[in-house]
Amino acid sequence: MELREYLSIRRAYNLVRQEADAPERLTFSEFAILCRLDVAGGSLRTSDIAEYQGSLRPTMTHRTKHLANLGLIERLKGDLDKRNVVCQITDKGRDCVQALCARTCAMIPTGQALSRVTPDRMRRYVDAMGSINCMSGDLILIGLLAYDDTTCSVTDLVGGLGLLQPTVSMSVSSLVEEGLLERVQVENAPRSARVALTETGSERAHEIEAQIEALIIRRKPRLA
Repeated sequence: MELREYLSIRRAYNLVRQEADAPERLTFSEFAILCRLDVAGGSLRTSDIAEYQGSLRPTMTHRTKHLANLGLIERLKGDLDKRNVVCQITDKGRDCVQALCARTCAMIPTGQALSRVTPDRMRRYVDAMGSINCMSGDLILIGLLAYDDTTCSVTDLVGGLGLLQPTVSMSVSSLVEEGLLERVQVENAPRSARVALTETGSERAHEIEAQIEALIIRRKPRLA
């Protein structure tokens, strides 16, 4: 998978998510869980889903309980090990996947990467993308890596990533404190600070890019 494809989907879904009512709003990780269960076509152990997303069990329990409370999946006791919960998608969950994939496709402008992708293909992209835990700060790092210029403003990042302005501002401040970003003053406009990757930030961004490029989007099996 290419970096520009990853960013195109994440930006589109961020915009879709902002339109949803708060109680039904899904994180990208939760959306990816639904896509994984839908693609799998059967039940999966919570431990397997946690391994797939590189998450701790308590985090995965929280995510799957949220999905279950919305009626999108069912959490059931395992047949052999009652301590291990298995999850399976419901009909409502499948409808949700179809709707979210279609809306995400519609949010990608013509000319951008994957602007002509189908909802079914989108489902497989999101399934694969769920294996990378990429938070808002990480999105900012790889967004800067993909940006045409060496610096950009908070406004540029908001538009380019589909994130809310407060989220970007807080994440930028944290990244600056961590030494991954630096603020750059614009000549003749001292109040118009922009941000750029530091050497450490660039290394981190390239590490995430390598993970993205290693993703394999599996095709739908052909009918015999």
